[in-house]
Amino acid sequence: MKTKLFLITCLCLLLASCSTKSKYPAPVNSNVTPEAKALLDRLYKSVEDGKIISAQHHNEFQMMRPESYEQDRDRILEASGKVPLIWGGDMGWERQTVINHAIEEFEKGHIITMMWHSQRPLDEGPTIFKTQCQGEFSDEEWQQLTTPGTDMHNGWLAKVDEVAGYLKQLKDRNIPVLWRPYHEMNGEWFWWGDRKGENGFAKLWKMMYDRYVNYHHLDNLIWVWNANGPRDIPDDSAYDYALYFPGVDYVDALATDIYNNDWKQSHHDQLIDLGQGKLIALGEIGNVPTPETLETQNKFAWFMIWSGFTGPRANTPEALHALYTRPNTVTWEPLNETKNSNR
Repeated sequence: MKTKLFLITCLCLLLASCSTKSKYPAPVNSNVTPEAKALLDRLYKSVEDGKIISAQHHNEFQMMRPESYEQDRDRILEASGKVPLIWGGDMGWERQTVINHAIEEFEKGHIITMMWHSQRPLDEGPTIFKTQCQGEFSDEEWQQLTTPGTDMHNGWLAKVDEVAGYLKQLKDRNIPVLWRPYHEMNGEWFWWGDRKGENGFAKLWKMMYDRYVNYHHLDNLIWVWNANGPRDIPDDSAYDYALYFPGVDYVDALATDIYNNDWKQSHHDQLIDLGQGKLIALGEIGNVPTPETLETQNKFAWFMIWSGFTGPRANTPEALHALYTRPNTVTWEPLNETKNSNR
């Protein structure tokens, strides 16, 4: 009788544990914070419900100019009556200002995503986009970068450790972050770009993952691998996703960047195949997709318009209205009307 009772108790405990276990893919970091795990599940549930979450990036110039900080969101609000749910920032410039804004926006109920326009490992001073982020970087320098103990590797460590210190401020406040460093790695235009094979970009990604997860314990990060839609343009090409993918054990979500209205179905479908059930997303976009496009490219978890692209050079008010008033587009709602009366 006691044995039977014991077995029944064990079965009940097993069923209880199974009922609380998420049905979605587990985070790649087994020590991820409860808040980050909840956000990841929320994103999977949103896709399952046929929805896509809206996002807006804010660049370094907007961060330092209060009069332009809300310009993109104001255009969206004027066109549609809606506000993007995800707030995007960049660790390449004015880092403490970016962190301060991220904390403020999270407290208003926004989801946070961060990227990093990184200097080369031995660059010094303020980040210069053209000569540093897009500066020359030889194969020999790349080999030094990925070899522990070299000056190049130590320079890289110093830079990633500095950024980690800022991201820890968000961890300390229990703020989960969609972290998408070294974006557009399959393109020709960044120093970390177009490095194929296991000793190429995949190795750099794993180096950062190891440093941030196992050394800095930044367990609030959701790891977003963010490529560019493959394209064949002289001196501006982007190549097959798979040539730069570090593997599903190091990636929570796979994103792509789409500009110039390049809405190929393959950009969506190839991410699904590569991710093997992981989330996919539109990390950056210029022209917004039409509702019809999203009917067939319907597994993207979120889309993020790049800063400045809400204006008429890229998107008309009518295009913003069509996207943001679409029933399946998820937007921001104030946590309370008093605190957010300016919305």
